[in-house]
Amino acid sequence: MNKVKDKDKFKSVRVKLFFSFCIAVTIIILFLIIINNVVLETVYLYAKSKKVETAYEKINSFYTETVKIENIEQDLNKISMKNDFDILILDNKNELLYTSNKNSSYTINKFNKSINDNDKTEFKEEFSQDSKYVYKKDKITIKKILDKKNNINYIFLSSKLDNGNSLYVCTQVESIKESVKISNNLLILIGGISMIVTGIIASFMSKKFTNPILQLNDIAKNMSDLKFDKRYQEKNINDEVNNLGKSINIMADKLESTIRELKNTNIELEKDIEEKSKIDEMRKQFISDVSHELKTPIALIQGYAEGLIENVNTDEKSRKFYAEVILDETNKMDTLVKQLLELSKLEYGKRKFNNVKFNVVELINEIIRKCNVILKENKINVEFDKSKNVYVKADEFYIDQVITNYFTNAIKNAKEVDGNKVIKIAMEKRKDKLRISVFNTGENIKEDDINRIWKRFYKVDTSRNREQGGTGIGLALVKAIMNNYKNDFGVINKKNGVEFYFELDK
Repeated sequence: MNKVKDKDKFKSVRVKLFFSFCIAVTIIILFLIIINNVVLETVYLYAKSKKVETAYEKINSFYTETVKIENIEQDLNKISMKNDFDILILDNKNELLYTSNKNSSYTINKFNKSINDNDKTEFKEEFSQDSKYVYKKDKITIKKILDKKNNINYIFLSSKLDNGNSLYVCTQVESIKESVKISNNLLILIGGISMIVTGIIASFMSKKFTNPILQLNDIAKNMSDLKFDKRYQEKNINDEVNNLGKSINIMADKLESTIRELKNTNIELEKDIEEKSKIDEMRKQFISDVSHELKTPIALIQGYAEGLIENVNTDEKSRKFYAEVILDETNKMDTLVKQLLELSKLEYGKRKFNNVKFNVVELINEIIRKCNVILKENKINVEFDKSKNVYVKADEFYIDQVITNYFTNAIKNAKEVDGNKVIKIAMEKRKDKLRISVFNTGENIKEDDINRIWKRFYKVDTSRNREQGGTGIGLALVKAIMNNYKNDFGVINKKNGVEFYFELDK
């Protein structure tokens, strides 16, 4: 794995750019070294030859103008000293007119001998010509000669002045090979320094150039994984990379928006499917509950109806009783079906609440008033402080159902304790909530039954007959309503009785 990473590292744009800079500098240095070795000597000799030629033109001009001999010699001395030339001027009889250095005209004298065919053998033994460097123009000839004895190269000019005199100029040529060697060493040194400097600059430039590319690559990888949390940091420059970054940002925004819409559509679709599933489940549950709970009343109605048809009892009183039983069971079935429908809607979130502020004390008083006859029949005392008005925000219709179910449940289960049957309704403020509790004296609920009492059709007292018992849906309705409000509710076993409670927003 590490080997693959190392290979990828060397394939990166940054590394390629860095090495490209270094290779470019290396090629330039090598090119300069080659030029040094091949061209420098020729250029140097050409420059020396041009200097000698320029000296000839100046000296020739001295003799064409009306200038004193003393002044000419001064000018010749200046030219000689300035350019390190040996200058010799002879008349047409080869008589010496001027020499720049009377004690060091060895080379010129020797060459002069060769001009006059004197000591040619001696000259050839001591001097040699380099035929590569022969330059002729009008009255001048420039040659490169070698002093074999001293191993010194010279540029030698022989010419005729316009006045007929002969001019010879000789200048020493430095060892160009040594100069080339020194120059090459210098170039290598400069090249090494340049490589280091270029490496630093190349590293900085490649980093500056590739950082945006690496950033774009990272963004593209994120986009391929459907992650759109990163964006290219745009700059105030108008180049290809920045324009590409802007385009990728636009594309990322559009893709993110499109995918968000698709996700929302999928969520809605899932909700629709879930909704359909809930409706199907609700329908099945409703049919199952109705089928189960209507068996007994239907059987009773059927039995009493058959009795009426077959005149089992002929007296009017019996016939009236049969009819009353049929009507009572019909009403019970109607109530049961309505409660089941309401419960199904609440459990599956199909009921919307009309939440308004109302006085819950008035509501409780009204419920107590409605049940006053039953309370008197069962000799139950109700304790409730109705002196203060308390307001809550909720749907009054459904809160009525909750309190009514708790209250009627308390009536059914109230037992004498110390000779009294008591129901206590209390209200307690808890921060932004109001807790309403309904307590009845009697037996505690078994621990196993506490969680079951909130289920449909579950009855703690199985011995209770149809007249005494309800539909078995009341507490299930309370649970469904409170779950919709997302408020706390429950039951607590207390000394000498049971307390049911629920909470509302104030």
